[in-house]
Formats: sequence, structure tokens, C-alpha cells
Amino acid sequence: MQPSWLPDVAALAARLPDGALVALAPDYAGAPMAVVRELIRRGARDLRLLGVPQLGLPADVLIGAGCVAAIETAAIGLGELGTAPCFERARRAGRLGVVDSTCPAIHSALQAAEKGVPFLPLRGVLGSDLVAARPDWKVVDNPFPPHDPILLVPAIRPDVALFHAPLADREGNVWIGVRRELMLMAHAAKSTLVSVERVHEGSLLADPLAAPGTIPALYVDALALAPGGAHPTALWGEGADLAALEAYAAAAAASEAGFATWLEAWLSR
Repeated sequence: MQPSWLPDVAALAARLPDGALVALAPDYAGAPMAVVRELIRRGARDLRLLGVPQLGLPADVLIGAGCVAAIETAAIGLGELGTAPCFERARRAGRLGVVDSTCPAIHSALQAAEKGVPFLPLRGVLGSDLVAARPDWKVVDNPFPPHDPILLVPAIRPDVALFHAPLADREGNVWIGVRRELMLMAHAAKSTLVSVERVHEGSLLADPLAAPGTIPALYVDALALAPGGAHPTALWGEGADLAALEAYAAAAAASEAGFATWLEAWLSR
């Protein structure tokens, strides 16, 4: 069954229910800003965000707009522009649940879901303070020689994988290039929603150069065309709008009122 091509990103956002566990990639790997705008316009609530493995601008905007109940991530920030100001305010005020994780643990948890197994073993996190802070992680004796301790990380199966991609074909195959975290998200999630920059005529899977970096339509539920859908973040060879990012960082860091003023202007576009 082929995925649905929807008329616009508002229709795509409507497919994402309140309370969903939503997997988001870092800002450099397809930030779905056009869909975020529509989620805020519709008043989405109680979303739980999973950073794969970290969160950036989309998460901070959603948190500031009151759409997010909790996050799990290895990090959250605005890159060279510093911390995520809406996240910091919400965390300090106790309005946001925060589950600390780390990059290999998140990838392992998604790989477990991808493979249909309840957990995967992980070694590199052993000895860190993070293990004690995660009662859902289990340290057990390796059943094989040398019978040393091993960490078991439970599978994470997001309700929705959400991202913006440069290209998709009419069949719903989505080109992601080297951003393999997006492939992992699509494999692990119950559903995958994608906004795309442009449509490719012909099959991406029939192109031997494009096929290795293409998510097959089998793993995609719905798409919508959204030129500029990652703005102001970067997208595969297209640079970020640094002035717009700096304006956001300054407004959001100033105060909640500063963020509200920025958000009103952004939503009116």
C-alpha cells in the first residue's frame, strides 16, 4: 500500500495525535519546521519528543508553545547559538518532564524496535552516572564468556517519526542521503510523516545512486510537499538562515513575552 500524498502540511500535522511519542532528528537532519507551525496552529498538546539522538529548534518552539509534556534526549540546544531557551524555562519551572539519555542508548533502543526485539545490549554507558538515573535500564551478567556486566536498553517504538526531506518520488520513496538516523526512525516508528522540499519524477529506488539513501515507501505513511519546510534550519547542501536563527535565539532568550511575540509573527506567515 502506497503512502498518502496529502494536500498540505496542515493535513500532515493533523495525522499526528495529541499525546504521541514523536521522534525528531537534529536540526541538521531535516527539521520539520513547516509541520511544527501547523501543530502549533492546531493547538497540539501533551506531545512527548524523542531526540534522535538530540533535539533542536523544532523542539524548543513546540515547548515554548505549550505543546510538549516530556522529552527524552541526549542533548537539546541551538548549536552555536547556545542553549534552548524555552526548554530551559520550562525545565526550571517544572512544566516539562525530562528523561536524560545518551546517543548510543537512543540508537540502540530504536534498533531494538526496528528488529522487533524487546531490548539490545550496550556496553559503553557502563560506569556512567546515567545508569543509576535510569531505572528502566538493566545491568545483567553477560550469559556468554567472559560473563562480564552488560547493560540492557529497552526498545523505544515512537508513535510517529517526523522529518523534512529534500526529495520524494510520486510512489512515496523518500531520499535522505547520508542521514541514516532518519532511516532508523522510519523503521522503528509505528508511522512516518514526511514533508518534502520537492518531488522527483521517476523512481528513486530505480536510480542506483539515489537508492542507497532512500527510505522505501513501505516505511512511509503520509507526505506533503513543503518547499522551504525546514527554514530557518539547514537542509542537505542548503545553508541555514543564520539571521533568522539569531533573531529567534535573542527573542526566545529574552523572556516568555519575547518568545510569544516571535511566535505570533512566525505563525502569521
